[in-house]
Amino acid sequence: MSTDLTGHLLVSNATLFDPNFRRTVVLIGHHDEEGAVGVVLNRPLGVTVEQAVPPLSDLVDGDGELFEGGPVQPQAAVVIAEFLDPAMASVVAFGSVGFLPEEVEEDDRPMIVRARIFVGYSGWGPGQLEAEVEEDAWLPTPATEADVFTPEPARLWETVVARLGPAYAMLRSMPADPSRN
Repeated sequence: MSTDLTGHLLVSNATLFDPNFRRTVVLIGHHDEEGAVGVVLNRPLGVTVEQAVPPLSDLVDGDGELFEGGPVQPQAAVVIAEFLDPAMASVVAFGSVGFLPEEVEEDDRPMIVRARIFVGYSGWGPGQLEAEVEEDAWLPTPATEADVFTPEPARLWETVVARLGPAYAMLRSMPADPSRN
């Protein structure tokens, strides 16, 4: 494996036509020679965590939205949080941002600064992500807390593409569905 993409964003490029990932931004939570896992950050589902997963609603703001994290195990809840102590995370993605363990003790909840809840996740087998990056399907870039917890998740793809620089201005202007051009 050439580069560990843990803690990076994968920004879908124009050559990625898979509907699961078209115009997405994926946070890679773990990447090694056995594969990679992450969550799509910019697919809000239009339903609140309170409505869909009430037991997790105390981890998010009262109207916290639920997100589609990816096509793998769409019935599973995945929680990304910012921690006062990153050692609390079951997997640290970068800095103080990581994935919650399956069970969080009530006494530990004050250590969670903020959280987002996702259904499903994204996964790649050994060498699969590296091959997709090599084919320019994904544009990797370091993640920030602001990306993970953006108040405008539906605009995240455009925001991150703009941050990549002027060479990607044409990508940003491409329609989501090129057949409608």
